[in-house]
Amino acid sequence: MKDHGRLAPLSLGILLGLGLVGGAVRSAFAADAHATAAQATADDVTRATLDNGLRVVIVRDRLAPVVTTQITYLAGSYEAPKGFPGTAHALEHMMFRDSKGLTGAQLNELTGKMGAGNNAFTTNDATQFYFAAPVQYLDMLLRIEAIRMRGARLTDRDWDLEKGAIEQEVSGDISDPSYLAYAQAERILYAGTGYAEDALGSRPSFDKTNGAILQKFYDRWYVPNNAILVIVGDVDPQAALARVKQLFGPIAKGNVPARAPVNLKPFKPQTIARSTPGATGSVQFVFRMPGQQSKDYAAMKVLLDVLGNARSNLSQLAAQGKVISADTDMQPFAHGGIGLVEVGFPKGGDSKQAEAQLDGVVAEMLKGGLPSDLVEAAKRQERARFEFRKNSATSLAGAWSEALAWQGLQSPQEMLDRIEQVNVDDVNRVAREYLKPEQRLTVVLTPNPDGKRPPDSQGFGGSEQFASDDKLDTPLPEWATAQLAKLEMPRWTLSPTQMKLSNGITLIVQPETVSKTVTVMGHVDHNDALQEPKGQEGVGKLMGSLFDYGTTTLDRGAFHKALDVIAATESAGGDFKLAVPSENFDQGMKLLADNELHPAFPQSAFDVQQKTLADTRAGELQSPQYKMMRALDKGLYPAGDPALREATPGTVNALTLKDVRDYFARVYRPDMTTIVVVGDVAPQQAKAVVEEYFGAWKAVGTKPDVIPKPVPVNPSSYTAVPNDYASQDDVLLGQMLDLDLHDPDRYALELGNDVLGGGGAFSSRLMLEIRVKHGYAYGAYSSMEFDRSRSTFYVGYGSDPSKVAPVDKLVKENLMLMQSSLLKPDELTNAKQARIRSIPLDVSSVDGIAKSLLKWSYQGEPLNEPMVAAEHYLALTAQQVRDAFAKYVKPAHLVQVVQGPVPKQH
Repeated sequence: MKDHGRLAPLSLGILLGLGLVGGAVRSAFAADAHATAAQATADDVTRATLDNGLRVVIVRDRLAPVVTTQITYLAGSYEAPKGFPGTAHALEHMMFRDSKGLTGAQLNELTGKMGAGNNAFTTNDATQFYFAAPVQYLDMLLRIEAIRMRGARLTDRDWDLEKGAIEQEVSGDISDPSYLAYAQAERILYAGTGYAEDALGSRPSFDKTNGAILQKFYDRWYVPNNAILVIVGDVDPQAALARVKQLFGPIAKGNVPARAPVNLKPFKPQTIARSTPGATGSVQFVFRMPGQQSKDYAAMKVLLDVLGNARSNLSQLAAQGKVISADTDMQPFAHGGIGLVEVGFPKGGDSKQAEAQLDGVVAEMLKGGLPSDLVEAAKRQERARFEFRKNSATSLAGAWSEALAWQGLQSPQEMLDRIEQVNVDDVNRVAREYLKPEQRLTVVLTPNPDGKRPPDSQGFGGSEQFASDDKLDTPLPEWATAQLAKLEMPRWTLSPTQMKLSNGITLIVQPETVSKTVTVMGHVDHNDALQEPKGQEGVGKLMGSLFDYGTTTLDRGAFHKALDVIAATESAGGDFKLAVPSENFDQGMKLLADNELHPAFPQSAFDVQQKTLADTRAGELQSPQYKMMRALDKGLYPAGDPALREATPGTVNALTLKDVRDYFARVYRPDMTTIVVVGDVAPQQAKAVVEEYFGAWKAVGTKPDVIPKPVPVNPSSYTAVPNDYASQDDVLLGQMLDLDLHDPDRYALELGNDVLGGGGAFSSRLMLEIRVKHGYAYGAYSSMEFDRSRSTFYVGYGSDPSKVAPVDKLVKENLMLMQSSLLKPDELTNAKQARIRSIPLDVSSVDGIAKSLLKWSYQGEPLNEPMVAAEHYLALTAQQVRDAFAKYVKPAHLVQVVQGPVPKQH
């Protein structure tokens, strides 16, 4: 429910992650088990429009036993009543509360028991609700959305309970200078239209909102003939469609009003200047852009791709050290949008000089046009992105939702077809129309730690504002109970081939053919804190920035052009990656190996990046966020520990190019390297290619030890970090745990942590106590990180300064309760169900598979580690969980760091 407004619809696949999977029981909707993945074709798409107008698209995706549902209502902030800009966002929140036949508490418990994930976001044009879950629970997901479509209970009582929560969310954003600048630019660019106000909303509008206003908006827009339902996963499309008709068919269509046209007004170019607590500043040119339903949108996408290309004049500004960063971004609307090109400058740097550099690049582009080869490269990248979106059910569903709901098209293919038709003349015309000086705003964000928060961003909270008296022990609906009762091991779909090459490289290959792509991820096991020589702190980070400058045989321009030709994205360093169409796998691996093994490290690039890093570090060391994390580390680790080593402008400026080259030669070794290949490639083919291009790499000298020594449990401490921009306190508590990743007690701690506050789930104890019962904070969470020699426990929350003490009291009470009392049977059952059914969480996408296999391998875990964990979870008792918390969690040893509006001594 946090994902309001500023996220483009395209972002939802990234937002939700890579999908969730789990469960061994196959439902009537699940497709038959298959031995190998199959190539998606047009035959895998099923479409229908129900008699009541609901549009349905079902795409069969065979990568994992997971299903994603996305229901999009074509109503966002543009349709909000005058004076109530946050109405769509407010209704989005209320959809997670009570409906007829399903309470909000039941919805939260159902989500956890399924091992599912759900959320929603509101944009200017539409509001989307989405789930990702094990495929056998599709029926439950459809029931939930059918109930919510017309059954939401939008009472004044429930709104009074929810209002404080949404205001607390708003409070965080309106303390962010970059958001405030964006919102101001939006009002100028789209004055007099429904796009003038961001979808987030404001405290004054929420204070005026009531149940009747929300009900009117809901009745007007939340109807089947104003909604699009997309289902993607390993489902039987006809069975799924039949169930959709049964559940949604009886819902009556509504009278959807005509939307007001977008009538743009002229505006005067002007500068929006704000200070920021960030480490660096930025200069942004902000402009109107054609909407997603405009004929010019495809050309605008290509234009921004060109400007973001590593070979563009904009990117060259950063590569040459004229600015410290350069980027593009967009927030598209259906009938408009906001585009942005920006450059960064260091704290204390000259924003006018940065603006002049940016203006020079844009002026040159408007006068001379863009290179045709960069336009063609951008089109190749768009083709590749189209194919890569097939690599997870979530991203594929997002592509379909975006095409139908925001772009007004029939399929994602239609947008790709439009992009294919774009030529260099189209791109130059769009640039000259939308980026000319009189059609843009300038935003300048200048670093200054001594800022001032907006007057309307004071904190919210208190039980009278957003605590809830929901009945949390209400039995689940009858239609959910039976299917969720039996807990079984999840169906595991991975069968990787693991090989050890002659030079020591560990190679892991997992064939997947849902797309014609290959993803490669690699890791050189290293530890800068242990391996950087004394006085050379920062050499590893500086070295990492130099791989962008090409190889000993291809300079920066030639190297990036070679990547463009094969539509590949690549990055080298301690963690390296290649994403490439499968037809170009060989050439992509050749370029990756050349970059990883033979980086150019030119002196000119070293000089640029040394200054950039030194300037950036100077700002970071003064930023509140850095100070907060630094204080946490100082509390957790003993004095003199390698984890406390710190790169400063002084250590960075003292480095030489020889230091970088020596560090590279010493740290980068094949016998410390793992490479994972996932995609449309056979294991033996992948092995042959890796051996050809990485086989000559040899290790020299003794293999280093990169695992730090264990440390004792830390003493308690308290640190206050002032942040005058903040309206609330951001609180972190931490403690070192006296065990490591391979200790089996870890599983009892993980299970108990889910009950305590894992992931900030609404059903966790911390959320129930801190938000639901008392209303002290919008959210609270606990987490545990287990590594090969050190592990850490964290608790985090954000609240008004006056609520920190009572929240701390509740945190410690709940920690002591975990140590002294057994979990309730239903708590233990729910935690086991959520853990086990969601075990394949990180392996429901190609990227997730690659990341997981890579991490399990270099950390010394089996490649089916989640299945090993599942066996432990199944066998655990409440006594074992209590004993683990009593042994390892030490409330009296917690480190606390508070960042906020001049926090007072604890």
